[in-house]
Amino acid sequence: MSKNIKLKRVESILKEILDEAFVTLNDSLLRSLVVIEVDCKRGKYDADVYLDKSFLDEEEQRLALKRLKKVRGYLENYTLQNEGWFRCPKFHFKFYDKLEKQRKYDELFSKIESELKNGS
Repeated sequence: MSKNIKLKRVESILKEILDEAFVTLNDSLLRSLVVIEVDCKRGKYDADVYLDKSFLDEEEQRLALKRLKKVRGYLENYTLQNEGWFRCPKFHFKFYDKLEKQRKYDELFSKIESELKNGS
């Protein structure tokens, strides 16, 4: 089912605010994070925040997620103050891996295509 326009607008606002909020943090690892996508669930009560992982190795990703859990309250409060909302979604941070999956599929399809050309 397609999301309504209001929910998409909220997701867009959250993406912008979180990018701004990361810059205000004292942690250089968290300041470097970039929000790729925000996906609100259950109305506006939960939000999956997808982050760019292209410049981080696996250890840095684990460390960033651990630190984000600690500053989640600050980020939610920052969002409330900026937008004047009564309630802010609970943020769940994840690293965006759809691009990596797509790249693997593309490699697999190109391999299949080359095998079919060579086998014909």
